[in-house]
Parts: sequence; C-alpha cells; structure tokens
Amino acid sequence: MLEQELESPYWRLDDARDTELGLWRLVRRLPGTVRPVLGIILAAAPGAALTVLLLQLASGVAAATGLLETGDTLQQLLSGGVLAAVGPVLLLASVYAVKGVLDTGVALAHARIGPAVHRVAEQRLLAAALDVELVAFDDDRFYDRMHRARDQGLDHLDRAGDNLVELVGAGVGVVAAAVSLAVMHPLLLPVLMLGLLPQAWAVLRSARLGYLGSARTVSLLRRLWMVSGLATERESAAELRACQAAPFVLGEYRTLAEAYRDQRTRVTVAQARVGAVGRALAAVGTAATYGALLLMLHAGWLPLAVAGAAVVAIRSATAALTRLVLAANLVFEQSLYIADYLAFVADADGRRRPAGELTAPAAPAAITLRGVGFAYPGGEPCLHGVDMVIRRGHTVALVGENESGKTTLAKLIAGLYRPATGSIDWDGADVAQFSPDSVMDRVAMVPQDAVRWPHTARANVRIGRHDRDDPGDRALGTAAAQARADEVVQELPQGWETVLSKHFRGGRELSGGQWQRLAVARGLFRDAPVLVCDEPTAPLDARAEFAVYESLRELAAGRTVVLITHRLASVRHADWIYVLHKGKVVEEGTHAVLVNAGGRYAELYALQARAYACDRPDSDIQMNNR
Repeated sequence: MLEQELESPYWRLDDARDTELGLWRLVRRLPGTVRPVLGIILAAAPGAALTVLLLQLASGVAAATGLLETGDTLQQLLSGGVLAAVGPVLLLASVYAVKGVLDTGVALAHARIGPAVHRVAEQRLLAAALDVELVAFDDDRFYDRMHRARDQGLDHLDRAGDNLVELVGAGVGVVAAAVSLAVMHPLLLPVLMLGLLPQAWAVLRSARLGYLGSARTVSLLRRLWMVSGLATERESAAELRACQAAPFVLGEYRTLAEAYRDQRTRVTVAQARVGAVGRALAAVGTAATYGALLLMLHAGWLPLAVAGAAVVAIRSATAALTRLVLAANLVFEQSLYIADYLAFVADADGRRRPAGELTAPAAPAAITLRGVGFAYPGGEPCLHGVDMVIRRGHTVALVGENESGKTTLAKLIAGLYRPATGSIDWDGADVAQFSPDSVMDRVAMVPQDAVRWPHTARANVRIGRHDRDDPGDRALGTAAAQARADEVVQELPQGWETVLSKHFRGGRELSGGQWQRLAVARGLFRDAPVLVCDEPTAPLDARAEFAVYESLRELAAGRTVVLITHRLASVRHADWIYVLHKGKVVEEGTHAVLVNAGGRYAELYALQARAYACDRPDSDIQMNNR
C-alpha cells in the first residue's frame, strides 16, 4: 500500500524515462547533448575555453615527445652508459618541465570556466522562466520541468563543464600515449585497446542505470524537501506546534527517507556491480597488454630500451584512460540530466506570448470583453461567454462567491492571461495585436497575496515601477501615505532602509496587514492608467481599509479601476458592478439597482449586512442607517 502511494501519479509528475534506452542509443545521444554544453562554455568563457584547448593539445604533444624521448634515453643509457645519457636526461626533464607549465596554464584557465558556465546557464533558465506566459505556471508538466531543470539540470550542467574539460585533457593524454606506442611498434596500439572496451561498456551501463532510476528518486526527493520545509520554515513553525503535528511530520519524514535510502541503495549497488565487472574485464585486458608486450620482447620484435619505454607509455595510457573513463562516466550521466535543462528551455521558448506589432493605448478609454472564455491547462472552463465594458474614469467591481471566476477574469483584463474564446479590446483593438510589454506597462495590480520581497521597505514599494524617476522620493511618499504604509515605515528601526526579512541579521518581519499596506503602496507607486485590485484590503483593519478605499476613489478620476472584493459594503460607490456565478455574469448594474432587483447580489448583501449588524451595538447600526 505504501509503495503504491509513493508511486502515485500525484507525486510523480516527471516524464517517464525511456526504459528501452540501449547502450548504442545512449552513445548516439551523447554528442547531441554535449554539443550544447560546449556551446554554453564558448558563450560563457570563449577565451578561457580556447586557451584550455590549445594548452591541452600542446601538453599532449609534450607528453608524446616525453614518452618517445624516454626510449631514446634508455637506449643511450644501455648502450653508452651514464655519461652518454646526461644530454637525453636533461632534454627529457626539459620536456616534462614544459608540460608542467602547460598543465598549470590549463588549471588557471579552467578555473574561469565553471563559474562562467553556471552564470550563463542560470541566467538562461531565469530568462526562460520569466518570459513565458503566466498560464504556463498552471501547467503541472511545465512547473515540474522547470524545477527539474533548476534543481538537477543546472547543477549537472555546471559540473559537466568541468568534467568536459577533464575529458578533453584525459583524451589528449590517451591519444599521446597511443601515438607514442604506435611509433614504437604498430602492434602495441591494438593491444592497448583491449583495456578500453570493457571500461567503456561499464561507463555506459552505469550511466543508464542511474538515469532510469532517477524518476522515482526525484519524486521521493521532492516530497522530502516538502516535509523538510514544513519542519524548518518560520511560516509553518507556529501552526505545527499549535496542532502538535511534530510526530506526524517526523513520521512522514521517516517513511520517505527510508524509501529514498532504499532507492539510492538499489541504484548504487547496481552501478557498483557493473563497475566491478568492468574493472575485472579491464584487468584482463591490461594483463593481455603486458603479456603481448613480453611476447614481442621475447620474439625480438622490440629492443629492451623500447620495451622499457613502452611500459612507461602503457602506464601513462592506463592513468589517462582511468581519468578518461571517470570523466566520461560523469559527463555521460550528467548529459542525461542536462537534457532536462535543454527540454525546459525549449519548452519555455514555445510558450512565449506572441508579440503584437502595435503599441497599446497610453490610457485606454474603454476595455471591452466580448464572449470571453478561459480554462486552465488540463481543467474545465472556468469562464463562459463573459461580456462587459470598463470605461476610463470609472470603478468597476467584480463580486461573487468563491470559485466564481473573479480573480481569473481580473488577470485576463490585466493582460496576464489570453482568453481561450472571445476577445478583449482596448479602444476597439484586440489586445492580442499589442506588444505584451506595452500592455503590462499600462496596468498596475494589487493582488490579495502580494509578494513579500526579502529586501528593504523602499525596494518593496519601488519594485512597482523600479525604473521610475522619483526625485526626493515624492511619489514614494505619496503612495505610502495613500496606502497608510508610511505608518508602517515610521515604526521600522532604519525606516525605508530596513530589510523586511528575518532571514537576514537585523531584518524585521511585518504582519499580514502591514505587508498588504506596502503592496497597495506598490500598486499606487506604479501609477498606471489601469488599476486592478484583487481583495486589496482583506488583511487590513477597518481604519486602514477605509483609507485605502478613499485613495482608490480619488485615483479613479482619469483611470480605469477594477475592484474585486467580498465585502460588498466597499463597492456601494462603484460606478458599475458585475456579479459572477460559476464563471458567468449573472447580474450587472449599480449598487442601488442590484439591491432593488432582489437577485443574487441583494441576497449576498443582505447576508453580510445581517452578519455585520450582529457584531455592532444598536447605536452604531442606527447611526449607519441614517
């Protein structure tokens, strides 16, 4: 039962791995994945990459020269004695000294590649995530690919850059040793290859086992991170203690951690077995190499000095081959995860919003919705045939019960979503014809759950329009005063420069209502002609709520204001009210018209009025009724 629950599709969002991925298919797929890594390396650090390549080639030439010179040195030593070998020994030492300098240069240039690759790759990932349409974040497959690319692909891409450099260096070393052996005797080269094939098989087999086992590993790891976050984050600490939920959280952790441990053990043991077989076969191949060398020496095909140099070359080739096998194993296994990174970037590229050629009106006189429908990815339609008109200088309220489609409709009006059916026109032109940037430049949103930026109070407001020129902070002060956020800032120890996060030393945390005041100030600071407010005062007290709505009424002049709220008393002064129910507009009109109509709006308003009256003294009710 537990095994089935851990394997349920709810948690295992990642794509199924190719279980028929044979060794030959792995080999064919490797160049296609290594090529983008090389492309990123060249884009991130072209000078360092070229330097590494040239120096490694030069180091390989020096290594081959040194191995060949070793044979000459041994020949002089055996035939002419120590004095005759002094010159060749000095030359040999000079060759290896040059090789040491070249290898140092490789290490210095290599040190610049890793950080540069990480920066470029992460920037591409963030740019791709920021450039997609908002609706992509409602697609579980896109969301899973994005996190898999960030948490696995990016890390493996970073390390693959380093391992690829090591792979090239080791490959050059193997080639240098092989060339020197071929020069010593042509038969030594095919004999040397006997040790390479078993290790190559082990590399590919081990990488395949690791990749095929990663699907379940990732799903378990995702749940472990979730449980770990619940146990260690500040936001959940109070409720976990109040609910005495520590035993439940620890029980969840133990169950997942044991399954994760067992999964990793299975994969690691399988890879270890493959590695053991590969090493055993490689040992046989190496023994065959030395056996062939002895036979050639016994048959007189090789002089003793050349045989001694061949032993050195074989040892050098074996060491380089070990490095090559290790680097190849890492690069190959990482290339499989890098494919996830590349798949996400390609997926994100296909989800960009088509850029229109026109520029949106500076201040639209009318926003018109005609037959607008919408559905989230994989879900049923949540809006059906919505028609409405929102005029400049008016405040339009969207009201209705939960799940009626108000927030979705607000995002459509703001240009964050595109309608599945129908159209949204600004001054008679379809919004799809405008460039997305020009549309968003005209819109300010105050969401119910605004982002709590772990930055200064100033940055939390100025992020509304970060590039706005505001000499003397006049606009900042005005927006803060209108949202009553200035009262929050005055209580902070460093005022506007106070960092609003307990994750940093000296940082302060705000209450929900205080955060919302800053969020409202952020929307007001943006100073856009279209203002969309989604429950902007839900966490605020009565005094702050009154102040915000007074500011909104003042801002409505010359602007288009869309207001979503459950508190119907707050929309009495709206110019027009649309009542939504199950994704459809069921009523519209002014507050007075809708109350007198006795429909859904009147029912909801009466329910709230009675509930509100029960909590107030009779004198207050009488005063309010006057």
